Amino acid sequence: MLELNAAQRRIASADDKTFVRGMAGTGKTTAAVERLREWLRSGIPASSITVLLPQQTLALPYQNALTDADLPPNGGVLMTTFGSIAKRAVELFWPLVPDDYGFGQPHEKPVFLTLETAQYFMARVAGPEIDKNGYFDTITIERNRLYSQIIDNLNKAAVIDGIHYTQIAGRLKSAWIGNDDQKRMYDDVQTCANLFRDYCLRYNLLDFSLQVEVFKVLWRSDVVRAWVFDSARYIIADNTEEDTPLAHDVLAQMVTHAESALLIYDEDAGYRQFLGADDLHALEILRPTCATEITLTESHVNSAEVADLGAALAASLDHPAPPSTGAGADALHYEAFRYHPQMIDGAVAEVVRLVHDEGVHPAEIVILSAYVSDALRFSVMNRLEDAGVPVRSHRPSRPLRQEPATRTLLTLARLAHPRWHMPPTAFDVAYALRQGIHGLDLVRAQLLARAAYSVRDGLPRLAPFEKLNPTLQERCTFVMGERYERLRGWLASSGGDDDEAAPLDHFFSRLFGELLSQPGFGFQDGSAIPNKDAATVTANLIDSARKFRQMVDESGATITGKTAAQEYVEMVEAGVIADQYPGAWHGEDDSGAVLIAPAYTYLLSNHAVDFQFWLNIGGAGWAERIYQPLTNPFVLSRRWPEGMVWTDAHEEDAARVALSRLTLGLLRRCRRGVYLALSELSEQGYEQRGDLLLTFQRVLRGWSADSA
Repeated sequence: MLELNAAQRRIASADDKTFVRGMAGTGKTTAAVERLREWLRSGIPASSITVLLPQQTLALPYQNALTDADLPPNGGVLMTTFGSIAKRAVELFWPLVPDDYGFGQPHEKPVFLTLETAQYFMARVAGPEIDKNGYFDTITIERNRLYSQIIDNLNKAAVIDGIHYTQIAGRLKSAWIGNDDQKRMYDDVQTCANLFRDYCLRYNLLDFSLQVEVFKVLWRSDVVRAWVFDSARYIIADNTEEDTPLAHDVLAQMVTHAESALLIYDEDAGYRQFLGADDLHALEILRPTCATEITLTESHVNSAEVADLGAALAASLDHPAPPSTGAGADALHYEAFRYHPQMIDGAVAEVVRLVHDEGVHPAEIVILSAYVSDALRFSVMNRLEDAGVPVRSHRPSRPLRQEPATRTLLTLARLAHPRWHMPPTAFDVAYALRQGIHGLDLVRAQLLARAAYSVRDGLPRLAPFEKLNPTLQERCTFVMGERYERLRGWLASSGGDDDEAAPLDHFFSRLFGELLSQPGFGFQDGSAIPNKDAATVTANLIDSARKFRQMVDESGATITGKTAAQEYVEMVEAGVIADQYPGAWHGEDDSGAVLIAPAYTYLLSNHAVDFQFWLNIGGAGWAERIYQPLTNPFVLSRRWPEGMVWTDAHEEDAARVALSRLTLGLLRRCRRGVYLALSELSEQGYEQRGDLLLTFQRVLRGWSADSA
């Protein structure tokens, strides 16, 4: 058994239904992992154990536990999410869906959509209507962000189980007190949502919201419930505060029928509220299902100084906490700069000092900001790489096209498939050469692209290096020319005619494995090791292209005259928001690199480090919720009384609670110290006076007054 304290040992050895609560870092998941081991050691069949999580990326501690050689065979342990249970139930019990539900082809198999393919169909269905009728003309927002918010509204209505999807606009309008333009926009949202749902019903396309709606119908069947209950005789449900009301309702019934259960609740969390999570509902519904409640209070992460810093910060945010002794000052390091680049230089210099002079392992450092822009990511990563510090980034839910590796792969795919008649721009070709060939700078890449790239009759073409001007050859160097020729030759031999071309996901896989990850090419870091960020992005793109191809094959949904590969490339370049790829969340365990990530992304990865760097603490984004003009996660909630108006006071209160949860959550995942980096002027040149900065100023004034 692991080294556990008395409370953890009680949790691990219990055989009843137990509700465990406590702040992050108190060892709740550690005790749950040991309880899973104890079940398996005692002979409980793995097939009767279910580990339920709000998102699949949180399964890693349990997956690692099952690799222990001293455990009996355990391949049948189900590690899943509520969404996965719903999808699997719909797959298995599709014939039980009533014929009059509304599907146009009730006796044909359904086609399950990912977030990306749902956006694809939303664009096909709603896009023409938006253009024709001038919907959403009062806001400026990228089209795929618009689509994703409409889809998000449908998802929230489904998981709340109390709001029909046709009532979305009514709920949002009833809480709005501003001008009528916003109300008209909510009507536009409803129109697009209705069109999308009608289209999905007509062609048996199930996005997440429709999967959940169908599952709610199937859940009334004794057969379906028995299927779920039989595989969940023993239940561990972790991070229940991050799940949705409907998930809590189903879990409560599962626990009632289980022989033993362990439910884990993280206090002061609920970070997924913008996705429909309801932490208070978890307490109300799940706690009564358990005979025993255990609260863990001892942090296994924080040093005494970091714990005191957390207490001081909590007090400044009017959050219950023990009194601060002032010891937290030793865990807090801060420096103010006038300009944004100076702030980045200062933060990077301190990271380099910790790694090279103090011997801190790079994986024990994270660099966080409310939002991580492309410019911020590029600036920090370049500086750290130049200093010899390994670094990686993780920014989920961004458009796929915004990743440099994605842009490179898509451009090379266009060059390799000239008969698509989708020639890239000369700039994109130069960018792809710069990214794809190791050691080729942007200036020479532009010269090479200008001389070698041409388009004739819509067909892109790269000229051989030997046919280029000798002066240009010398300027580019023959080393770069040899790599360019290898790239050009590979593309020429691997694209093929449309009828013979390999699927796009196969093309990407071969391009990465056979060329780009090899020495001399851009997805390799110069030491015969593939660049981890590029490898992760490529893996995600391959997975995305494969799912799109499978969806097209199953649904037959293609535009006449275009291949699935062409449609996929167009979809990604239009800015589709990326789906969730679990592999991208698990890099911290073997990367050995400093992590750059948005603050909430780091929180949802649920692991602790020695040092955290908080950049741009004067920015408003630490407290303000992300701009979502087409939805409101607080109004689309069971907890919000219908007809109640959302006011500025509600917005301010929500911001205060969010800031408290975010900052305390970060500190509870920090062992040794926090570095605050502030620039008086933001990236855009504006003065910064956000709530997080004001909070820390109150903390520092309080310590100064106490010492005086």
